[in-house]
Amino acid sequence: MFGKKKSTPQIDKDQLELIENAQKRIKQKKRLYIHFVIFLIGAIFLIIANTVLGIGKDFKIFGKEWFLFAILIWLFFFLYHLFNVFITNKFMGKAWEKQQLDKLVAKQQDRIDKLKTGFLKEEKLIAQSEAYAEANKEEQNTKKTNSELTIIVAAAENDAIGLGNKLIWHLSNDLKRFKSLTNGHHIIMGRKTFESFPKPLPNRTHVVITRQKDYKAPEGVIIVHSLDDAIDATKTDPQPFIIGGGQIYKQAMDIADKIELTRVHHEFDADTYFPKIDASIWKETANVFHKKDANHDYEFSFLTYERK
Repeated sequence: MFGKKKSTPQIDKDQLELIENAQKRIKQKKRLYIHFVIFLIGAIFLIIANTVLGIGKDFKIFGKEWFLFAILIWLFFFLYHLFNVFITNKFMGKAWEKQQLDKLVAKQQDRIDKLKTGFLKEEKLIAQSEAYAEANKEEQNTKKTNSELTIIVAAAENDAIGLGNKLIWHLSNDLKRFKSLTNGHHIIMGRKTFESFPKPLPNRTHVVITRQKDYKAPEGVIIVHSLDDAIDATKTDPQPFIIGGGQIYKQAMDIADKIELTRVHHEFDADTYFPKIDASIWKETANVFHKKDANHDYEFSFLTYERK
């Protein structure tokens, strides 16, 4: 259970076969040599046992001393062993060894060439990746330097922002603030948010994100199919605004520079919510509180967050 795990050879099948054959050949020659030595010693022992010690002196086979037949039989087995090693198993001569060596060298060279090719490809990919990352970083820095992407939104205490593609409340000061901040700028929105307007808002350039390839919009409205394309379309604007809806807000949270938030101090039922603002990423830089009055049914605050 806790024994050592059997190691797996780190060489290929042909190399392993060559080594095993070489080891087998060495063992064969050793056994033949030992057999030869034992045969010589045994033959001498049989002769001495019969002629000197007189063992089996009266026992003869076909009128010949018995030890002669014993030695001849043993000699037959030795010659068979010799024949088996040098004739039957004649597969490791010098020509064969050279052939195997050349084969191994060629195989190792092929492996080295493949490794070199792999390293070159990997280095090329790494270099391309680093170059792309550097270029992308410069592009992002340029975008940040030239423009300030701002999210503008009104959200309740429970982050509710809409129900049935409509606003849940009516706060005149919030609408005035929206108009003041976005006036003269590009406003980026999803298709549903755009369709919630009776008509395009005046003095603003509308950039609408939709997956519909043949979507029709009034003249002057820019149609794109991703948030990245929308940002590219606003590159001449020093402060484009993201104005909704929920999915566009979620995507924009990772790249926006600022959030202009109207926090309505009440909780509402909704089907669309604004993402949670992470205090480790965003820093509150402004906070203006407004009490409810005759024109405002709820208390609210104008908050500004900037990316740390």
